[in-house]
Amino acid sequence: MKRIYLLLALVFVGFGMKAKADEGMWLPHLIQGQTYDEMVRLGIKLTPEQIYDVNNSSLKDAIVRLGGGFCTGEMISAEGLMLTNHHCGFSAIQSLSSVDHDYLQDGFWAMKRSDELAAGFSVSFLVKIVDVTDKVTEGLTESMSAQSRSEKIRGRYKDITKEYDDKDAYISSTVKSFYEGNKYYVFVYQTYPDVRLVGAPPQSLGKYGGDTDNWMWPRHTCDFSMFRIYAGKDNKPAEYSTDNVPYKPKHHLPVSMKGVEKDDYAMIFGYPGSTDRYLTSYGVKFATDVDQPSRVKVRRAKLDIYEKYMTQDQATRIAYAAKHAQVSNYWKYFIGQTKGLKRLNVYGKKKSEETAFNTWATADADRKKLYGDVINLYEKGFQTKHKYQLSQTYINEAIFGIESIAYAAGFRGLAYSESDEDIAAAAAALAMEAPGHFKDFRRAIDEEVCAEMLMHFYQDIPVDQQPADFVKMVTKSKGDFKKIAAKLFKKSIMADQEKVMAFLAKPNVKKLEKDPIYNMMNTFLVNYLVNVRPAMAEANESLNKAKRLYVKGLMEMNPDHRYASDANSTMRVTYGKVLDYFPADAVHYSHFTTMDGVMEKYVPGDLEFDLPKRFIDLAEKREYGKYADKDGELHICFLSNNDITGGNSGSPVINGEGHLIGTAFDGNWEAMSGDIAFEDQLQRTISVDIRYTLWVIDVFAKAGHLVDEMTIIK
Repeated sequence: MKRIYLLLALVFVGFGMKAKADEGMWLPHLIQGQTYDEMVRLGIKLTPEQIYDVNNSSLKDAIVRLGGGFCTGEMISAEGLMLTNHHCGFSAIQSLSSVDHDYLQDGFWAMKRSDELAAGFSVSFLVKIVDVTDKVTEGLTESMSAQSRSEKIRGRYKDITKEYDDKDAYISSTVKSFYEGNKYYVFVYQTYPDVRLVGAPPQSLGKYGGDTDNWMWPRHTCDFSMFRIYAGKDNKPAEYSTDNVPYKPKHHLPVSMKGVEKDDYAMIFGYPGSTDRYLTSYGVKFATDVDQPSRVKVRRAKLDIYEKYMTQDQATRIAYAAKHAQVSNYWKYFIGQTKGLKRLNVYGKKKSEETAFNTWATADADRKKLYGDVINLYEKGFQTKHKYQLSQTYINEAIFGIESIAYAAGFRGLAYSESDEDIAAAAAALAMEAPGHFKDFRRAIDEEVCAEMLMHFYQDIPVDQQPADFVKMVTKSKGDFKKIAAKLFKKSIMADQEKVMAFLAKPNVKKLEKDPIYNMMNTFLVNYLVNVRPAMAEANESLNKAKRLYVKGLMEMNPDHRYASDANSTMRVTYGKVLDYFPADAVHYSHFTTMDGVMEKYVPGDLEFDLPKRFIDLAEKREYGKYADKDGELHICFLSNNDITGGNSGSPVINGEGHLIGTAFDGNWEAMSGDIAFEDQLQRTISVDIRYTLWVIDVFAKAGHLVDEMTIIK
């Protein structure tokens, strides 16, 4: 075990420069050695301590995790002002909107602090990162079963978090695995629950281009929103109160008005969610042939129903805006990733890597004993996944994609309560949550989604993996899924707020178990738990062992190569340059876009490319003021070769001096396979130029007081 720790240490300090400097999501506390030297070569002027320091103010203290890591934000003033993407704030904006106050359509700007609105989510700051590998892996051996190993690790996770959790309810810790179980760190966070909406452009700007432009370049989207973090008068976390005051961060990012040029240094701090760079050829084939096409199919069916109803009235459009956005974003992502994996022959490249690994592993007796069965473990694991994955995907995407089914699952706690007191407590909690659920719920939409999702499940899943009662129901109804859905919704309480509240006032477990939608949910869930999950768990145990040994072996096989661990919703730094790119033969994309491009795409009345009249007037008069570039144009978005993924949305793009130059919000279509195989010639991050953000705030929205509280570097 000591040998792998030594190899990992060499990787962290950056020995070997064969990897591209712009590839890799690096832990901030381990930026040193040749990794830091390469950052200096590219243009950084900061010291490692200015990037990450536990005891003193550093860049890490300006980086914010939204919720549990669904997006990233950054502190941009000494008064708690936080910047993130419009699509990161979208659910909060949607939940605060109504027909009378349509903040999605009209935008929102708090002209004074008392106008700021509770956002409904918390944010967390990273306190510190501690290496706990020895504590997690002590006594673990390769002869242990995968199940026994997992149980011991889970137990040690609990012990470690108990050690680092504080009596303070707002301090929490989590242990994360790196390099597929070869390294472990504990992350300690401080959470602030009082977050308030400050400003957001209308979605015609914040989502300019809609699904058509999503993941595409050239891009002209004003993808930002602003919130303020509040604290108690002692600057410590506190629940929402009118007595709270703006939080004073340890560090906030100065905002640069200099702009960006090609080859400028660019660094992104944030919380990337998940990558799979060590995925094998078996995994690539599985993704392109089985998993991703099924997700695309189910999500498209759901989107078609949402869109049909959303065009009918304003209230429904508002209610389903966030749901539609959540489904559509990764619907297009999976389409792009599948195409990219095939176009760039990622399967073939992975196959070559595995062949080289197997040759190396079997060339030495000791290596063969440890690594010789790795590829066979992969093959065995994916054989099982091929058989059962479609069931698991459809349970998540189709069955629990039915809102009433997912809602009914929340009642299981009540059903399994062991005392009247527990039943009463569960009912009270559900009663508090019910208004929020039904606020954005439409029975007609969910009933139609139900019929469509049940049909896809019945048609696409092997009959021996389907619940027997469901198959009988389909046979009895002669395959009329609309009839099945209508019957479920007519007799269930789950799609009617009044019926739910009446039931919760006098909860009865026997009555709940007879509810058609609850019963349907339970039927599918039990079938999955009994017939699908055990096989998938066995496959995953085989694959987890294979992954751990494969990555360990790769590092031993290539000691001069710098390997970055996959993203796992922990703070990372990625660095590179502002760059253009060549997406195809004879095609060249510049590294920035301008207001001219916004107006070229403008289509009056279009759902995706319409613009507010005031915006058009300002653009036509070219009233850019101090936010224009030296070329006289207002720059909108720019490209860099930073390595990001989902969760990085809202992350700050920082120049060599530590100043904010933009907000990251997307990747590019040609490199959608990048979460699995980084494409150094094609992979680009798309970011909003901070000067465009400031122009919208100051000139378009007339909210210059927000710019005034920032630290502007002219």
